[in-house]
Amino acid sequence: MGYTSIQVTPLTPTIGAEIQGVDLSRPLEQQQFQEVKAAFLKHQVIFFRDQEITVDEHKAFGRLFGELLIHPAAPGPEEHPEIFVLHTDENSKFAEGNAWHSDMSCQEEPPLGSILHLHQVPSSGGDTLFASMYAAYEALSEPMKVFLSGLTAIHDSERVYRGRYAQQGVDDTGKIYPSAEHPVIRTHPESGRKALFVNSAFTSRIKGLKRPESRSLLRFLYEHIASPDFHCRFKWAPNSIAFWDNRCAQHFATWDYYPEVRHGLRVTVRGDRPY
Repeated sequence: MGYTSIQVTPLTPTIGAEIQGVDLSRPLEQQQFQEVKAAFLKHQVIFFRDQEITVDEHKAFGRLFGELLIHPAAPGPEEHPEIFVLHTDENSKFAEGNAWHSDMSCQEEPPLGSILHLHQVPSSGGDTLFASMYAAYEALSEPMKVFLSGLTAIHDSERVYRGRYAQQGVDDTGKIYPSAEHPVIRTHPESGRKALFVNSAFTSRIKGLKRPESRSLLRFLYEHIASPDFHCRFKWAPNSIAFWDNRCAQHFATWDYYPEVRHGLRVTVRGDRPY
């Protein structure tokens, strides 16, 4: 489509675009909202620079696309349970998102998208890579597409979340973390395109296959997803925002800046059950 209220600059022909001409601290006019949404659906992840927004403005932008989710494991700031805090410094034992994944795919209804606003970035490094699962699917051979189309994967968060936030005072004794079954190939509910829907963080196995078969198939798919042909790379600056579509994209946050600080806030928009 042609854009009249925003400027859209693709990062690669496959995935990613920067958006100019938008001030997210103000309510979007209907035309501008429709064009931002169209760019989001086309490019799978969109980026905004120099956005000084409050927490309430951040949440308001997310709610334009749907209901906001509360993270199943991490505590949010007081009075803002929908906010997921990403903070890494010299005391961190891990960095959020430091593996290829789709956010919270362990949910029965995985997120539509995630909107991350970084406030503090390291002097260098800390980039995020994004991978198109449309492109990953389309690059497969026809026999492999047919084989995968009949398979279901189990997405389990127990191995990811158990004890992960103990340093933040979270006692998850007795807590049951979400688990779900989703098709290995999902159809995007808005674009109608097919995408790979397994990831190394949450997908534990392929249902119906023997465990060695499942391990081998997932290893192949994860190596396939890691191909640079499907990727874009975003270099953050203070007050940059990324909005990615968890239904058709994965991301990988590099942790190459230790012991420097990287700090930001994220909201996550509710999605629907994959089919």
